[in-house]
Amino acid sequence: MRIIIEILLMGLAMLLGSYLVPGVHIAGFGTAIIAAVLIALANATIGMVLRLLTFPINFLTLGLMSFIITVLMILLVDSIMSGFNTTGFFAAAFLAIIVALIKAVFGAIAGNGD
Repeated sequence: MRIIIEILLMGLAMLLGSYLVPGVHIAGFGTAIIAAVLIALANATIGMVLRLLTFPINFLTLGLMSFIITVLMILLVDSIMSGFNTTGFFAAAFLAIIVALIKAVFGAIAGNGD
């Protein structure tokens, strides 16, 4: 049940992010949920491999490389989905920041739950 709520909240965060970030368009809530799931899968697979390969750079840049990898995963999902569009790297970067902030607010409201 918790994973379903997480997916729905991530979809809502993506949809809110698309309203707040110029250059990002999501066709609807269903598309936002699909985009959120695909970004999570890309981060869990390709992103994890990239993070392992770039660990020294990530360590030296205090996590900036991890953020860049997340932005690249957003751009990857953008390239394979038709209802989710970004205008480029900076729009995807702002979307990643906004979604992270919205998820933090949702987490603060909902509590830890453990």
